[in-house]
Amino acid sequence: MSNYRRANIKGATYFFTVVTKNRKPWFETEKNISILRKAFRVTMNEKPFKLEAAVILPDHLHCIWQLPEDDHDFSGRWREIKKRVSRYLDTRTNACGERPVWQRRFWEHRIRDERDWRNHMDYIHYNPVKHRLVERVCDWPWSSFHQAVAKGWYEPDWGNSIPQHVLNMEH
Repeated sequence: MSNYRRANIKGATYFFTVVTKNRKPWFETEKNISILRKAFRVTMNEKPFKLEAAVILPDHLHCIWQLPEDDHDFSGRWREIKKRVSRYLDTRTNACGERPVWQRRFWEHRIRDERDWRNHMDYIHYNPVKHRLVERVCDWPWSSFHQAVAKGWYEPDWGNSIPQHVLNMEH
């Protein structure tokens, strides 16, 4: 049995990677992306957190969350999001009562400082280009990149070439 321990720091900011089971491309349709987005909204309403950045790809997603100052339960939030999505995407269950939509675990990284935050923001927004889904960052519709441009965090043509610090990041 794994002895994996997650960081439990109240109010921290985290980068996440969440992958579908067997890399099935559940999120290649607008309908399924809408289901995922609704699961986020409902969960955020019940257990608030700030979604600072996100990208939805056909078989995985990346995002950055900031938790409330008095809360460290990102695992519970992911459990609810995954359950809500799974109910709509696949009604079959295995012997453990699990639906075959998500990998059991997810990957998290606690954001340490402003530079770390910026590097992970860039990683998120460049990811559709990295996976050859589009040629330009601005062409991927399922990303917070457009909101980040509106906030002045990026130029609209950012990412026309791969940022050097993103080259070595793997999540």
